[in-house]
Amino acid sequence: MAKVHPQLVPSCTSSKQEVFTLWMKSLIMSSNGCAVFDSSGCIVFRVDNYSHRCTTQICIMDVTGKVLLTIVKKKFSVFKTWEGYRSTRSTEDRKKKPVFQLRKLMGIRTFLGYLRGYSICKALIRVDEDKVCEYRMENKSCKQSCRIVDAFGGQLVAEVKRKITTSGVVLGEDVLTMVVEPHIDHSIVMGLVLVM
Repeated sequence: MAKVHPQLVPSCTSSKQEVFTLWMKSLIMSSNGCAVFDSSGCIVFRVDNYSHRCTTQICIMDVTGKVLLTIVKKKFSVFKTWEGYRSTRSTEDRKKKPVFQLRKLMGIRTFLGYLRGYSICKALIRVDEDKVCEYRMENKSCKQSCRIVDAFGGQLVAEVKRKITTSGVVLGEDVLTMVVEPHIDHSIVMGLVLVM
């Protein structure tokens, strides 16, 4: 059996396209979560939820267990809304400025898409103190795939789909491939994917 040896990953962004493997099972028994591996097989992120399968708060950790991003489901919202906060911010600052906000879109086009087996969400990502970029997430539930594109639908930022080996074997439903384009924060993309 292969052994998992944790290694520290220096940065959450890269100057080249990165490919990750998402294993939607926790590394800890009797826990709900997932593990994310880079292309060389090292653990990059992990999510472990020790209490409930469905929760209103998710923490994305690095390999050492340090919380990088906390994702919170807004309870009193008309639409399903999730917000992501960096762990380095103080509690007071956390209430003011989320790093990202993800909201399911409603409307006739969204309803028609739902009938075809996919849903669309709007993601607002805070780049600087005053600058916010808008992205769109398209989730195809029947094919277990997800795409994150810019607000105009042109540029692909990240894509998640079922993992296929080099010999063409499709792995189980709990093993996914995540491709992230250059200069995009991997932890934020991971947070958006976990919400979907």
